[in-house]
Amino acid sequence: MTPTRCAWANPANPLYLAYHDEEWGVPCHDETRLFEMLNLEGAQAGLSWETVLNKRENYRAAFDNWDAEKIARYDDAKVAQLLANTGIIRNRLKIAAAITNARAYLRLRDEAGGLAPFLWAYVDGKPLRNAWTAQQPAPATTPLSDRLSKDLAKRGFKFVGSTIVYAYMQAIGMVNDHRVDCFCHGRLR
Repeated sequence: MTPTRCAWANPANPLYLAYHDEEWGVPCHDETRLFEMLNLEGAQAGLSWETVLNKRENYRAAFDNWDAEKIARYDDAKVAQLLANTGIIRNRLKIAAAITNARAYLRLRDEAGGLAPFLWAYVDGKPLRNAWTAQQPAPATTPLSDRLSKDLAKRGFKFVGSTIVYAYMQAIGMVNDHRVDCFCHGRLR
């Protein structure tokens, strides 16, 4: 029997189902994955998450497995190489944002210990669990995503508008927005 999932999880795409079932809404404290997801959520702007998810392995290869120290040193030649890479989204602003974000991340790591302590302080270290239904879907932004978006932007991060940040919070498990009828909603992680 097929479990009930959130309506957005495309049952025809095994990558999407695995992402929904095993990652989305699961609390993450791994610095590399937090940095990766911040940049991938930004890369999604104007596109579907499925498009980005299908390219995630290509992104990992193209962006040195999201090693922020390496990315912060990318030069014009590396940017040209990325712009020619058909395996990723070849948008100059989004590629530049990943480089800028690497530099901002390194500063944040020095100041606050990294993304994990910085982000999780916003929710007192505990994920928020909502109870959305098909009739009352999750919002695109919240006052919390507004505050976090402004704080990230103030710290120099790019592509961190409130909508992107709320999607990021869902992706890294700061917020569990699985619908109440989804088999993932009640799981404790």
